[in-house]
Amino acid sequence: MRGVPPSRSPAEGSPRDALAFFAPEEAPLPEDEVRFIPARQEQLQERLGEHYRELDTPLLVEWQDGRREAILFVLEEESDWRRFSLRRLAHYCLDLTELFETDRVVPVVIFLRAADAARTTLTLGTERQPYLTFDCLACKLKEIPSERWEDSNNLVTRINLPNMRRPEHRKVEIYASAIRGLLALEPDGDKRAKYADFIDIYAGLTENERRRYRRQYPEEGATMAGIVQRARDEGMQQGRVEGRVEEARVVLQRLLRRRFGILSPAIVDRLGQASTAELETWAENVLDARTLDDVFQPGS
Repeated sequence: MRGVPPSRSPAEGSPRDALAFFAPEEAPLPEDEVRFIPARQEQLQERLGEHYRELDTPLLVEWQDGRREAILFVLEEESDWRRFSLRRLAHYCLDLTELFETDRVVPVVIFLRAADAARTTLTLGTERQPYLTFDCLACKLKEIPSERWEDSNNLVTRINLPNMRRPEHRKVEIYASAIRGLLALEPDGDKRAKYADFIDIYAGLTENERRRYRRQYPEEGATMAGIVQRARDEGMQQGRVEGRVEEARVVLQRLLRRRFGILSPAIVDRLGQASTAELETWAENVLDARTLDDVFQPGS
């Protein structure tokens, strides 16, 4: 995905909700018992090597009763359709069919802005005969009327309301509907804060519109303000903790270099993976250690 930070992805939310909205033609039915398995990008990079093409994480859907074969969904998000390459997506899907040993792949492209001229079909061949055809499902959010989805029980749909087509004078109402859906459908506080950030970014309210929202929806506005503030406070606290860990790591690394010389990549990596308690123990061990190995002995 280009132009949208991963933490602010339109496909955030439950995989079932995301597929139900972005790929309803192929998505599992609400009553289907399925398992969703994200394919880790690191594994793909390792297996596909130089042919690796980093798109959004592919999602494998397995039907638990076995009545349907598993489907691999490939969701790509584009903020600017002019940067979208159908050939690149086709290459990637072919790589995945080989990696997962399946022909059941559903490519889905989510266009965040107007994408009237975006190609969704690629045909290779001659005037005599086509020899290869590649199609993808295209979800063009700006062509979807927001009023049709304002009361949806699908979380992914609700948080994407600001990305849909809506009259300019209804910006605040659409924003409020997105926030109301978030509060009703997402119980996790951390996720609420993250999705609220996503809604804020794409709603693009002016300061006057924000004041209007707070006047018209005081309870929701106060609830979301509290959630966002708590998330910021926790983030700052986490940042302070991580800062102290990093400081302890740097100090210990300097001590080790001074006592034992250049450190091997394995030792540097070990320091990078260490907890605060481990770093403190090792720092104490440096004082009496005769060798580098002594530093990492629990009883030193």
